[in-house]
Amino acid sequence: MAVPAIFDNLRLPAVAAPMFLVSGVELTVAACQAGIVGTFPALNHRSSEGFEGWVLEIKERLKAFREENPDAPVGPFGVNLIVHRTNPRMKADLEICVRQEVPLVITSLGAVKDVVDAVHGYGGVVFHDVTNRRHAEKAKEAGVDGLILVSGGAGGHAGTINPFGLLAEVRKFFDGTIVLAGCLSTGQDVAAARAMGADLAYMGTRFIATDESEAQPEYKAMVCETSAEDIVHTPAVSGVPANFMAPSLAANGFDMEKLMDPAHVDFGEKLTVDDEAKAWKTVWSAGHGVSAIGDVLSVSELVDRLEKEYRHALEEVSRGLISR
Repeated sequence: MAVPAIFDNLRLPAVAAPMFLVSGVELTVAACQAGIVGTFPALNHRSSEGFEGWVLEIKERLKAFREENPDAPVGPFGVNLIVHRTNPRMKADLEICVRQEVPLVITSLGAVKDVVDAVHGYGGVVFHDVTNRRHAEKAKEAGVDGLILVSGGAGGHAGTINPFGLLAEVRKFFDGTIVLAGCLSTGQDVAAARAMGADLAYMGTRFIATDESEAQPEYKAMVCETSAEDIVHTPAVSGVPANFMAPSLAANGFDMEKLMDPAHVDFGEKLTVDDEAKAWKTVWSAGHGVSAIGDVLSVSELVDRLEKEYRHALEEVSRGLISR
């Protein structure tokens, strides 16, 4: 299993996933400084010029942190690009990634060889979101370095396949980096992902409930108060199936009885970027991992906890094997 060298110095094999309207400069920088991978969607800034400003700020702050803390593990940062015709900024934002040599580019809704080649041209790494084998095969053909398996239970735009099945299916033909997403909220979950054969754990929902997250306080509170049974997988919000918290859907006037019955769901047309931003601002996404979340912490405190849980899980597994 090939893992790019930029991930060699991680404190924990984890990525703070890029979340629409939630991940910004503060969350990204805090994650990298804590020793994991920090990421954000380019579209979280309203303009390409502003997006480039964010990239410059992140680079400068991480450079200063490394100089002040030469022995600290600092994770690389990444940017999520929506590679789809509904994103009018794709070309401009990709040019910024190339110009600023963003270490990790995460592509969604389309694996395009020209995009991969552009990032590889300056030595960058490309990971691509997939929810099934067909998408994974197309991404492999495009030459991506890694696949993010967005399995059942993940927040945001998510698939429905069990992570065990999806990982086993993809490993049959892909020997690059595999990042597992879907209901990962604890250090034990990270250890389980590694034991299954994933190289990195993709954690989104857990990082909504952090001080540095740009989510509204009410959004963070709802993440802490809901359970997996409160997560609804539906295309009704934006035309693409995604996981949302039921109380948020109800508060925005969705008919929950009809929403829970696929026969009554109107898929409609995929929203434009601007329309989706408006929709997601008040309809809050989260994954099944809410079941393990009960508090709002700083990213530093959270990664401390995750690392302790991860190390403890590894020790417990090792102790169990030895005692057999």
